[in-house]
Amino acid sequence: MALAREQASDASPVDWSDGGTVLAFLNEVAGGRRLLAAIRDRVEAGAQEVVVVAPQNQPLAGQIVDRDELRDAAQSRVDVTSMILAEFGIDAVGAVFDPDPSLALDDSGRAFRPREVLLSCLHDTRFGLLRRDLVEWAKAHFEIPVTHIPVRILDDAVSWSVTHTVVVATQTLGTPELIEHLKRKAADQPHRYTIISPPSGDLGREAICERLARTLSELYRVDVDATGQPMSPAPLAAVRNAIEHYRIDEVLISTLPGEQSKWVREGLIEEVRKLTDKPVEHFEAGRTPAAPEPAAVGGEG
Repeated sequence: MALAREQASDASPVDWSDGGTVLAFLNEVAGGRRLLAAIRDRVEAGAQEVVVVAPQNQPLAGQIVDRDELRDAAQSRVDVTSMILAEFGIDAVGAVFDPDPSLALDDSGRAFRPREVLLSCLHDTRFGLLRRDLVEWAKAHFEIPVTHIPVRILDDAVSWSVTHTVVVATQTLGTPELIEHLKRKAADQPHRYTIISPPSGDLGREAICERLARTLSELYRVDVDATGQPMSPAPLAAVRNAIEHYRIDEVLISTLPGEQSKWVREGLIEEVRKLTDKPVEHFEAGRTPAAPEPAAVGGEG
Protein backbone atom coordinates (compact mmCIF):
# COMPACT_ATOMS: atom_id res chain seq x y z
CA MET A 1 0.00 0.00 0.00
CA ALA A 2 1.66 3.21 -1.15
CA LEU A 3 1.69 6.21 1.12
CA ALA A 4 4.83 8.31 1.00
CA ARG A 5 6.11 9.65 4.31
CA GLU A 6 6.34 13.42 4.72
CA GLN A 7 9.44 15.44 5.50
CA ALA A 8 11.26 15.06 8.81
CA SER A 9 9.70 18.27 10.17
CA ASP A 10 6.54 16.23 10.87
CA ALA A 11 8.46 13.70 12.96
CA SER A 12 7.15 13.35 16.49
CA PRO A 13 9.21 14.87 19.33
CA VAL A 14 7.63 12.30 21.68
CA ASP A 15 8.99 8.90 22.66
CA TRP A 16 5.92 6.71 22.14
CA SER A 17 7.48 3.49 23.40
CA ASP A 18 5.36 3.60 26.57
CA GLY A 19 2.11 4.44 24.73
CA GLY A 20 -0.10 7.50 25.11
CA THR A 21 -2.65 9.51 23.15
CA VAL A 22 -2.16 11.65 20.04
CA LEU A 23 -4.81 14.31 19.41
CA ALA A 24 -5.56 15.47 15.84
CA PHE A 25 -7.32 18.85 15.79
CA LEU A 26 -9.15 19.67 12.52
CA ASN A 27 -9.80 23.38 12.20
CA GLU A 28 -10.81 23.66 8.53
CA VAL A 29 -11.21 20.54 6.43
CA ALA A 30 -11.41 16.77 6.64
CA GLY A 31 -8.61 14.40 5.86
CA GLY A 32 -5.20 15.32 4.54
CA ARG A 33 -2.49 12.95 3.32
CA ARG A 34 0.12 14.67 5.45
CA LEU A 35 -2.04 14.35 8.58
CA LEU A 36 -2.62 10.67 7.85
CA ALA A 37 1.12 10.08 7.44
CA ALA A 38 1.88 11.86 10.73
CA ILE A 39 -0.72 9.82 12.63
CA ARG A 40 0.53 6.56 11.11
CA ASP A 41 4.09 7.39 12.17
CA ARG A 42 2.98 7.91 15.78
CA VAL A 43 0.89 4.74 15.89
CA GLU A 44 3.74 2.71 14.46
CA ALA A 45 6.02 4.26 17.12
CA GLY A 46 3.69 3.05 19.88
CA ALA A 47 0.89 5.59 20.39
CA GLN A 48 -2.03 3.65 21.87
CA GLU A 49 -4.94 6.01 21.17
CA VAL A 50 -5.82 8.47 18.42
CA VAL A 51 -8.39 11.19 19.08
CA VAL A 52 -9.85 13.29 16.24
CA VAL A 53 -11.62 16.51 17.26
CA ALA A 54 -12.98 19.62 15.54
CA PRO A 55 -14.46 22.93 16.70
CA GLN A 56 -18.00 23.81 15.62
CA ASN A 57 -16.68 26.73 13.59
CA GLN A 58 -17.38 28.11 10.13
CA PRO A 59 -15.93 25.96 7.33
CA LEU A 60 -13.36 27.82 5.27
CA ALA A 61 -15.39 27.83 2.06
CA GLY A 62 -18.88 27.81 3.51
CA GLN A 63 -21.65 30.22 4.40
CA ILE A 64 -23.23 28.27 7.24
CA VAL A 65 -25.03 30.32 9.88
CA ASP A 66 -27.34 27.74 11.49
CA ARG A 67 -25.92 26.27 14.69
CA ASP A 68 -27.06 22.75 13.83
CA GLU A 69 -25.36 22.99 10.44
CA LEU A 70 -22.15 24.15 12.08
CA ARG A 71 -22.21 21.13 14.37
CA ASP A 72 -22.95 18.82 11.43
CA ALA A 73 -20.04 20.31 9.49
CA ALA A 74 -17.67 19.75 12.42
CA GLN A 75 -18.98 16.21 12.95
CA SER A 76 -18.46 15.51 9.24
CA ARG A 77 -14.81 16.58 9.44
CA VAL A 78 -14.34 14.22 12.37
CA ASP A 79 -16.25 11.35 10.74
CA VAL A 80 -14.49 11.56 7.38
CA THR A 81 -11.04 11.69 8.97
CA SER A 82 -11.87 8.79 11.30
CA MET A 83 -13.14 6.74 8.34
CA ILE A 84 -9.92 7.41 6.44
CA LEU A 85 -7.85 6.28 9.43
CA ALA A 86 -9.95 3.12 9.63
CA GLU A 87 -9.17 2.42 5.95
CA PHE A 88 -5.50 2.33 6.96
CA GLY A 89 -6.07 0.15 10.02
CA ILE A 90 -6.14 2.86 12.69
CA ASP A 91 -8.96 3.12 15.22
CA ALA A 92 -9.84 6.62 16.42
CA VAL A 93 -12.13 8.33 18.91
CA GLY A 94 -13.95 11.42 17.60
CA ALA A 95 -15.60 14.46 19.20
CA VAL A 96 -16.72 18.02 18.44
CA PHE A 97 -16.15 20.96 20.77
CA ASP A 98 -16.77 24.67 21.30
CA PRO A 99 -17.01 26.91 18.17
CA ASP A 100 -14.00 28.95 19.33
CA PRO A 101 -10.87 27.08 18.18
CA SER A 102 -8.77 28.01 21.21
CA LEU A 103 -11.46 26.93 23.68
CA ALA A 104 -12.08 23.75 21.69
CA LEU A 105 -8.38 22.93 21.66
CA ASP A 106 -8.04 23.66 25.38
CA ASP A 107 -11.12 21.59 26.28
CA SER A 108 -10.06 18.63 24.15
CA GLY A 109 -6.61 18.73 25.73
CA ARG A 110 -8.16 18.57 29.21
CA ALA A 111 -10.59 15.82 28.18
CA PHE A 112 -8.15 13.46 26.49
CA ARG A 113 -4.76 14.40 28.05
CA PRO A 114 -2.73 13.72 24.88
CA ARG A 115 1.03 13.50 24.75
CA GLU A 116 1.10 15.44 21.46
CA VAL A 117 -1.29 17.66 19.49
CA LEU A 118 -1.34 17.54 15.68
CA LEU A 119 -2.86 20.86 14.64
CA SER A 120 -4.31 20.69 11.10
CA CYS A 121 -5.00 24.20 9.77
CA LEU A 122 -3.79 26.83 7.33
CA HIS A 123 -0.48 28.58 7.93
CA ASP A 124 -2.22 31.84 8.84
CA THR A 125 -5.22 30.58 10.82
CA ARG A 126 -6.30 33.27 13.29
CA PHE A 127 -9.03 33.51 15.90
CA GLY A 128 -10.62 35.85 18.41
CA LEU A 129 -10.93 39.63 18.59
CA LEU A 130 -7.16 40.09 18.64
CA ARG A 131 -6.78 37.80 15.59
CA ARG A 132 -4.13 35.75 17.33
CA ASP A 133 -2.26 33.04 15.47
CA LEU A 134 -3.72 29.67 16.48
CA VAL A 135 -0.51 27.69 16.01
CA GLU A 136 1.64 30.07 18.05
CA TRP A 137 -1.05 30.30 20.74
CA ALA A 138 -1.24 26.51 21.01
CA LYS A 139 2.54 26.09 21.24
CA ALA A 140 2.70 28.70 24.02
CA HIS A 141 -0.36 27.36 25.84
CA PHE A 142 0.41 23.63 26.03
CA GLU A 143 3.27 22.02 27.89
CA ILE A 144 3.08 19.06 25.54
CA PRO A 145 4.43 19.26 21.96
CA VAL A 146 2.20 20.85 19.30
CA THR A 147 3.03 19.89 15.71
CA HIS A 148 1.52 21.99 12.93
CA ILE A 149 0.26 19.90 10.00
CA PRO A 150 -0.59 22.67 7.52
CA VAL A 151 -3.34 22.53 4.95
CA ARG A 152 -0.96 23.27 2.10
CA ILE A 153 -3.00 25.64 0.00
CA LEU A 154 -0.41 28.41 0.30
CA ASP A 155 2.42 26.02 -0.58
CA ASP A 156 0.55 25.07 -3.74
CA ALA A 157 0.03 28.72 -4.66
CA VAL A 158 3.75 29.19 -5.22
CA SER A 159 4.36 25.83 -6.86
CA TRP A 160 3.96 25.92 -10.63
CA SER A 161 4.33 22.13 -10.72
CA VAL A 162 1.06 21.47 -8.84
CA THR A 163 -2.40 21.99 -10.31
CA HIS A 164 -4.95 22.83 -7.63
CA THR A 165 -8.38 21.56 -8.68
CA VAL A 166 -11.64 22.20 -6.87
CA VAL A 167 -13.80 19.10 -7.37
CA VAL A 168 -17.58 19.53 -7.01
CA ALA A 169 -19.30 16.17 -6.55
CA THR A 170 -22.02 14.61 -4.43
CA GLN A 171 -24.09 11.92 -6.17
CA THR A 172 -21.02 10.68 -8.09
CA LEU A 173 -18.58 11.11 -5.22
CA GLY A 174 -16.89 7.80 -4.46
CA THR A 175 -17.71 6.19 -7.81
CA PRO A 176 -14.89 4.19 -9.42
CA GLU A 177 -15.19 6.35 -12.56
CA LEU A 178 -14.54 9.61 -10.72
CA ILE A 179 -11.78 8.19 -8.54
CA GLU A 180 -9.94 6.75 -11.55
CA HIS A 181 -10.35 10.01 -13.45
CA LEU A 182 -8.77 11.96 -10.56
CA LYS A 183 -5.93 9.45 -10.39
CA ARG A 184 -5.28 9.74 -14.14
CA LYS A 185 -5.16 13.52 -14.00
CA ALA A 186 -2.69 13.38 -11.12
CA ALA A 187 -0.55 10.82 -12.95
CA ASP A 188 -0.31 13.11 -15.99
CA GLN A 189 0.41 16.25 -13.93
CA PRO A 190 0.77 16.60 -10.12
CA HIS A 191 -2.56 17.70 -8.68
CA ARG A 192 -3.93 18.75 -5.35
CA TYR A 193 -7.69 18.28 -4.97
CA THR A 194 -10.11 20.17 -2.75
CA ILE A 195 -13.43 18.29 -2.84
CA ILE A 196 -16.66 20.08 -1.94
CA SER A 197 -19.96 18.22 -1.72
CA PRO A 198 -23.07 20.43 -1.79
CA PRO A 199 -26.43 18.96 -0.73
CA SER A 200 -27.92 16.86 -3.52
CA GLY A 201 -31.00 14.67 -3.80
CA ASP A 202 -31.75 12.46 -0.81
CA LEU A 203 -28.15 11.79 0.23
CA GLY A 204 -27.70 12.36 3.95
CA ARG A 205 -24.64 13.58 5.83
CA GLU A 206 -23.46 10.07 6.74
CA ALA A 207 -23.59 8.84 3.14
CA ILE A 208 -21.68 11.88 1.88
CA CYS A 209 -19.03 11.40 4.58
CA GLU A 210 -18.59 7.75 3.61
CA ARG A 211 -18.22 8.62 -0.08
CA LEU A 212 -15.74 11.42 0.63
CA ALA A 213 -13.67 9.22 2.93
CA ARG A 214 -13.59 6.48 0.26
CA THR A 215 -12.43 8.95 -2.39
CA LEU A 216 -9.73 10.55 -0.23
CA SER A 217 -8.43 7.16 0.94
CA GLU A 218 -8.05 5.90 -2.64
CA LEU A 219 -6.17 9.07 -3.61
CA TYR A 220 -3.85 8.76 -0.61
CA ARG A 221 -3.00 5.20 -1.60
CA VAL A 222 -1.34 6.59 -4.73
CA ASP A 223 0.19 9.59 -2.92
CA VAL A 224 -2.18 12.24 -4.28
CA ASP A 225 -2.85 15.22 -2.00
CA ALA A 226 -6.51 15.99 -1.32
CA THR A 227 -8.81 17.32 1.36
CA GLY A 228 -12.55 17.78 1.52
CA GLN A 229 -15.60 19.41 3.03
CA PRO A 230 -18.76 17.30 3.24
CA MET A 231 -21.19 20.10 4.12
CA SER A 232 -21.58 23.16 1.90
CA PRO A 233 -24.35 25.51 0.73
CA ALA A 234 -26.22 25.09 -2.57
CA PRO A 235 -23.99 24.09 -5.53
CA LEU A 236 -23.43 27.48 -7.18
CA ALA A 237 -22.83 29.22 -3.86
CA ALA A 238 -20.45 26.44 -2.81
CA VAL A 239 -18.36 26.88 -5.95
CA ARG A 240 -18.38 30.67 -5.60
CA ASN A 241 -17.12 30.37 -2.01
CA ALA A 242 -14.39 27.94 -3.05
CA ILE A 243 -13.19 30.25 -5.83
CA GLU A 244 -13.04 33.13 -3.35
CA HIS A 245 -11.26 31.23 -0.58
CA TYR A 246 -8.86 28.90 -2.38
CA ARG A 247 -6.12 29.48 -4.91
CA ILE A 248 -7.34 27.33 -7.80
CA ASP A 249 -6.20 26.45 -11.30
CA GLU A 250 -9.33 24.66 -12.48
CA VAL A 251 -12.77 23.43 -11.47
CA LEU A 252 -14.05 19.89 -12.08
CA ILE A 253 -17.80 19.31 -11.75
CA SER A 254 -18.81 15.65 -11.61
CA THR A 255 -22.44 14.71 -12.34
CA LEU A 256 -24.64 11.81 -13.31
CA PRO A 257 -24.90 11.33 -17.09
CA GLY A 258 -26.89 13.86 -19.11
CA GLU A 259 -30.47 14.60 -18.11
CA GLN A 260 -30.20 12.35 -15.04
CA SER A 261 -28.39 15.25 -13.39
CA LYS A 262 -30.33 18.11 -11.85
CA TRP A 263 -27.11 20.14 -11.87
CA VAL A 264 -26.91 19.74 -15.65
CA ARG A 265 -30.59 20.51 -16.18
CA GLU A 266 -30.36 23.66 -14.09
CA GLY A 267 -27.28 24.91 -15.95
CA LEU A 268 -24.72 24.70 -13.13
CA ILE A 269 -21.76 24.13 -15.47
CA GLU A 270 -22.60 27.22 -17.55
CA GLU A 271 -23.13 29.33 -14.41
CA VAL A 272 -19.77 28.27 -12.97
CA ARG A 273 -18.02 29.17 -16.23
CA LYS A 274 -19.44 32.69 -15.83
CA LEU A 275 -17.91 32.91 -12.34
CA THR A 276 -14.29 32.22 -13.29
CA ASP A 277 -11.79 32.50 -16.10
CA LYS A 278 -10.25 29.19 -14.99
CA PRO A 279 -10.98 26.01 -16.96
CA VAL A 280 -14.19 24.23 -15.93
CA GLU A 281 -14.32 20.50 -16.70
CA HIS A 282 -17.59 18.56 -16.70
CA PHE A 283 -17.11 14.88 -15.92
CA GLU A 284 -19.97 12.37 -16.02
CA ALA A 285 -19.93 9.27 -13.83
CA GLY A 286 -22.35 6.55 -12.78
CA ARG A 287 -23.56 5.68 -9.33
CA THR A 288 -21.42 3.73 -6.88
CA PRO A 289 -22.19 0.04 -7.61
CA ALA A 290 -21.59 -1.05 -4.02
CA ALA A 291 -24.06 1.41 -2.56
CA PRO A 292 -26.82 2.32 -5.04
CA GLU A 293 -29.12 5.17 -4.04
CA PRO A 294 -32.80 5.49 -5.04
CA ALA A 295 -33.55 8.41 -7.35
CA ALA A 296 -34.76 11.48 -5.49
CA VAL A 297 -37.85 13.38 -6.55
CA GLY A 298 -36.70 16.24 -8.75
CA GLY A 299 -33.36 14.66 -9.65
CA GLU A 300 -29.90 15.35 -8.31
CA GLY A 301 -26.35 16.34 -9.21
